[in-house]
Amino acid sequence: MSHGGTLAFAHRGGTESAPENSLAAFAAAVEVGFSYLETDVHLTADGIVVAAHDERLDRVTDSTGAIAELTWQEVSRARIAGTEPIPTLEELLVAFPEVKFNIDAKSDAVVEPLMDLLVRHDALERVCVGAFSQERLERVRGRFGSALCTSAGPREVASMVARSRVRARGGASAADYACLQVPVAHRGVTVVSSRMVELAHSAGVQVHVWTIDEPGEMHRLLDLGVDGIMTDRPSVLRGVLEERGSWDEGGPESPPGAAIGT
Repeated sequence: MSHGGTLAFAHRGGTESAPENSLAAFAAAVEVGFSYLETDVHLTADGIVVAAHDERLDRVTDSTGAIAELTWQEVSRARIAGTEPIPTLEELLVAFPEVKFNIDAKSDAVVEPLMDLLVRHDALERVCVGAFSQERLERVRGRFGSALCTSAGPREVASMVARSRVRARGGASAADYACLQVPVAHRGVTVVSSRMVELAHSAGVQVHVWTIDEPGEMHRLLDLGVDGIMTDRPSVLRGVLEERGSWDEGGPESPPGAAIGT
C-alpha cells in the first residue's frame, strides 16, 4: 500500500452536500477529487448487500426497522434524510469503477455475500475490508489471503497500541493486515501516537485515522506521520493536503494504478 502522499477517504461519502452513505454523497466526494470512499454494509433479509452504517433504518431515514429483517424492496423505499435512496454496494461499484472502497462489514451475515460480490465484480484490487469483529476478518482472510486488503481487527489494534504504550524495543513483526484504521483515542486511551505510527510502519502497516473534520487536527496527525485520514468534510481535507503539497488534480498522491493493500 505504498504511496507518495496521504490517502484521503470520504467517510460515508462525506456529509458536506448530501446525506451520509447516499449515492449523492459519494458522487460529491468524487467531484471534489476523492478516489477513496469509505462505507459500511449490511445484508437485507433477501440477501442484498446495502451501503448503510446502522443496523436499523431509524436514525438516518424516514423509515424504521432492522435491515436484516426487511427485504430489499422494503429497504429501497426508505429515504436517507427523507430525500436519498439507500444504495446497494453493487450500485456503488458500478457507478464508480475507478474509485477504491474501504468497506466495513457490519454483520456476520453480510460477510459471504460481500465476498461473492467483490469476486463477481472483479473488485478485489480496489477494496479494503474492515470490521469491528476479528472473526469476520479471519473469514475474509481465510478465503482471499493477501489478494484482498484487510484492516486490523480489534485484537490486532489492541496489541499494536499496547506495544506502543510500553515502548517495547525494536519494531513490530510483519502483519496479516495492510492497515490500522483507528480513532485518535478510545475510552480515554490515546490510540494514535508517534510511537504507534513508528511501530506500524516498521511492520509495513499503514495508519488511517477516523473521523477527522477539523483542519488543525488533520495537520497534527499528518505531522505524526499517519498515512490516511477519513473525514466527513472532503473539501476541508483536500484544502489541508493542498496546503501541504500532498494533493494534485488527480487526487491525493499515489502511484498510477495503486490499489488499497498493495
